[in-house]
This record gives sequence, structure tokens and C-alpha cells, in this order.
Amino acid sequence: MLKRLILLVLCLLFARSFASDVIPSHVSASNPDTLGLYQAEDEIILYKKPQDDAQIIQSIHWSCGGIVPETVEAAELFVVYMPEKNLAFLAVSDENDNWVEVIYNNAAGDKGWIKKSDPYRFSSWINFFNMYGNKYGLNLLGGVPAAASDLHSAPDEFSQVVGRLNHPQKINLNAIRGNWALVSVYDMDRVPKTGYIRWRADNGVKYLFPAMK
Repeated sequence: MLKRLILLVLCLLFARSFASDVIPSHVSASNPDTLGLYQAEDEIILYKKPQDDAQIIQSIHWSCGGIVPETVEAAELFVVYMPEKNLAFLAVSDENDNWVEVIYNNAAGDKGWIKKSDPYRFSSWINFFNMYGNKYGLNLLGGVPAAASDLHSAPDEFSQVVGRLNHPQKINLNAIRGNWALVSVYDMDRVPKTGYIRWRADNGVKYLFPAMK
């Protein structure tokens, strides 16, 4: 416990010098069909199969001082990487009671298994959005289709369009309904708008992401 506290203090002091945060800012069609995210411990051991005696693919250590081995890029490994907050999340493609299959190279789609140290480290996408979206609000990702900026009266693409996101300053998450989010929005004109907007497409591509900071 004391070791983790010391490490966290050092991260707060030196994170700006050593590491940059990774948070999605643009729509990505890479690996969209995932179950959720796994909050990684500082030592990530990747197995070829969900078995204790399976071949170890790679062992990775991360902290505010960087990632070891140095050939591993934060943006390729993690979906979210905020070392000064001791937070790092990997995309999960499969899971069972004791293991999660994660994508450890976002560009290549390479996968490996991690043994769960705590079942609560895995969050479905809906649980992740509810937790961090409610806390921080949401960001509209760059490159979304034009229709993804429409606010609807109901969580249905055929429902009435009641508004549109135009350079939103703040998007508050009120509730998740399937692939739709009920949001309250403040645009540059400071006129409040409320309605449903797609937070992800039917194929899993994300249009919104928690504005973590």
C-alpha cells in the first residue's frame, strides 16, 4: 500500500515530463466489436490461452515513468492511458469468470489473455460510460457521421429530431438506453438542449466517449 502511495505521488509530480495521456478523440473503425474495458494493473502478463500453464506472450510494466519494454506504445496498447491518475484500460474482446481476452495492439488487433486479479476491473461499455460519463460528461468524437450529431426525442433513429450538436461545450450524460444516450447539451450559443443521441453504432463504433480528465 505504501509503495503504491509513493508511486502515485511521484506520478503526480513527474507525469507531465514522462508520459502523455491517451484518450479517444476521433472515431475509429479498428476493433469496434469489443465487450468493454479492463483496468490494467501496473504489471500486465499476457497469456496465449486462459490457462495458468499457457505460453506467456509478453510481460509489460507501465507507470508514470513510461512503459517497459520501451517498444510498446501507449496508444497501441491502451484505449485510455492516464498514468498520473494510475488509470489504464485495455479493450476486452472476450471474458469468463477468471480471465479476460484483451487487444494489446490496437493497430494489428493482436490479442492475449490476462488473469483477473479482481472481477470489478472489467467493465462492460455501458457500465464504463455510466461510471465515467456521469462523472465527467461526454465528448463528441471527431469524424462522426452527420446524422450522429442529431438529438432525437426517443432512442430510435426514426424518432423526431429535436436538435443538433453544434460545437458542444459540455455534454452531460443522463442515461444510457442501448446504443443511445440521453444527454443535456450546452452549445456555443449556450442554449440548453436535451435529447437522445447515438453513443455507438450498431457495429460497435463509438461516436462519444467520456471526457476523462
